[in-house]
Amino acid sequence: MSNEDKVIRSDEEWREKLSDEEFQVARCSATERAFTGRYWDEKSAGTYHCICCDNPLFRSEAKYESGTGWPSFFQPVEEGAVAENVDTSAGMTRRESICAKCDAHLGHVFPDGPKPTGLRYCMNSASLNLKKDDE
Repeated sequence: MSNEDKVIRSDEEWREKLSDEEFQVARCSATERAFTGRYWDEKSAGTYHCICCDNPLFRSEAKYESGTGWPSFFQPVEEGAVAENVDTSAGMTRRESICAKCDAHLGHVFPDGPKPTGLRYCMNSASLNLKKDDE
């Protein structure tokens, strides 16, 4: 994604747009508690978008039950929709998943997912907005 396509706002602008939980998770890299987010057990068909900038991130067909208590996907909606950073917080090294368009913290990606990718994108519901196919 080119820099011209990036969505850049101040913390004050993000706070006006997002709920406190959404701001803490998406803009401050917090994590919602397992089994509490609105999408961990969601089964509806649709596309999950970034809560901050509305960038399409994941399709429901790539969502699966990982048993972790967070919505999990085996691949993004398209290459380049989700970017990664190295996260060394919490005393470990992980791959942080961020929105490629606005750098919102989404969650982390782990190499223990199902075929065909073997990846588990473990996302926070607070960073996502599901647009159902039937709406």
